[in-house]
Amino acid sequence: MTTPLLQIQDATKVFGGGFLESSPPLVALDRFSLEIQEAPARITTIAGESGSGKTTLANVILGFLPLSTGKILYKGQDTDAMNRTQRLAYRKEVQAIFQDPYEVYNPFYRVQHIFDVAMRHLGLARSRSEARDAIEEALNVVGLRGDEILEKHPHQLSGGQRQRIMVARAYMLRPRLIVADEPVSAVDASLRAMILDIMLRLRDEHGMSFLYITHDLSTAYQIGDEMMILFQGITAERGHTVEIIENPRHPYVRELIASIPAPNPNRRWNTDIALPPEDIGRRRVKGCRFQMRCPHCMDRCLETQPPLFPVEGSSTEVACFLYG
Repeated sequence: MTTPLLQIQDATKVFGGGFLESSPPLVALDRFSLEIQEAPARITTIAGESGSGKTTLANVILGFLPLSTGKILYKGQDTDAMNRTQRLAYRKEVQAIFQDPYEVYNPFYRVQHIFDVAMRHLGLARSRSEARDAIEEALNVVGLRGDEILEKHPHQLSGGQRQRIMVARAYMLRPRLIVADEPVSAVDASLRAMILDIMLRLRDEHGMSFLYITHDLSTAYQIGDEMMILFQGITAERGHTVEIIENPRHPYVRELIASIPAPNPNRRWNTDIALPPEDIGRRRVKGCRFQMRCPHCMDRCLETQPPLFPVEGSSTEVACFLYG
């Protein structure tokens, strides 16, 4: 059996709860596990509402936050135990595309600087002409031209151009995995379709896998191969994207998909919804995180967080005792 490209084993991230903290700790990510194989390249979607732990997951994978417990393995190597050379290779092969195309740039530098830094630190070219060719190729992949944007400052570009430049910079490094955290939420519909198409082409033509983090289930349905739905740090449901969207099992996932308004002016969308405070479930010591909103809550749901149960005849696994 081949070693997976990325393995996340029981990853937990807890904030607060220190000696001087009066409130209990807040669990942002709870025993999360995931495997991404080296081949074929896939788009794995992490979906859920705001505050479900999606961005926390991206930050621990990229090394911006340490895990409280658990492990992240890249090609079988624990990322916490990597030496300098291994960590540099990991930084090169696991790239990021962030949500906000307005905040990821230093306004004092021209666009050229973004590519030059990567070239210099990772030794991607042996000469200036080779570097320029590599940059031009990367920009062409996302529908841009170097002579039009490289000498400009970020404020002179549109949001869509800035986001595509981030995609081009990631592509230039030829990564094995790109962590894309809400990459299309801040651009208009036409550019959203273009960026999603670029992601599909990078998967199919260049063998780059994606961890696509989003709250938009429609784009997840369009491009995702597998999907994991998070709720308050736990994995509520995982499996093939089409199967989850078209036949959701977990009560939370059913509510999430049912909350998408139908484009029908004759069908009134009920917006009168009362929900418990968001952090109550995160700070709960025991029991299912969804128990306060679940119409099927049972006695054992108050005592134990259900593990992921496989659904017979399906690729889906559901963290609900209804399937235990």
